[in-house]
Amino acid sequence: MISIIIPVLNEGETIQDLLSHISESTSGEKIAEILVVDGESQDGTREVVMRFSEKSNLNIQYIPSERGRAKQMNTGVTNAIGNVLYFLHADSFPPKNFDSDIVSEVKQGSLAGCFRLKFDNNHPVLIISQWFTQFNFKFCRGGDQSLFITKELFNQLSGFSEDYTIYEDCEFINRIYGVAKFKVIPKHIITSSRKYLEKGTWRLQYHFTLIHLKKWSGASPQALYNYYEKHINS
Repeated sequence: MISIIIPVLNEGETIQDLLSHISESTSGEKIAEILVVDGESQDGTREVVMRFSEKSNLNIQYIPSERGRAKQMNTGVTNAIGNVLYFLHADSFPPKNFDSDIVSEVKQGSLAGCFRLKFDNNHPVLIISQWFTQFNFKFCRGGDQSLFITKELFNQLSGFSEDYTIYEDCEFINRIYGVAKFKVIPKHIITSSRKYLEKGTWRLQYHFTLIHLKKWSGASPQALYNYYEKHINS
């Protein structure tokens, strides 16, 4: 059974769309629960989730947490009852029958994996970026592709490193590649390009690339965060 863990921060305008999409994309038989882990939202996210949960056939739980995606996802796991964990960003929409695909891969021995990625925008930079997600190399991975992992392996690796305010997904996936078979399911998850449109597609891709290079050259979690705040979040 799958526990879907969705870290959110001020996603009141969009979280209902994702929950509706999940409901329409699965029978629900393989989903133990959906855990929406909120890092101190101030926009009514909690109320949206609670209203949706009251009318849903799925088991949807709202969980408050300290802010920080790594902290939120680890908090989700401490509340999860499923033996397979599925981490999903609030603006990424998985393919039809994604839960069946995940369970099938786990039964075949894939202890962790993700989907290929498509953006909801056809900017050439995004087309090139999403093209690389078909390849099963750790440098082609990112959190927007979502991540499934058995709870046993998650605990073995001690979960997400809370030292990372950014890059927590990639850092964790790099550790997974070092110890287990990783599967890229040949279906596409659709993710929002909203941040690229807000910040500038070329500019954002350039800075994301530099963050990867800085990590590979040994930059600390704090150095990565400082760079992100200065060049992306400013």
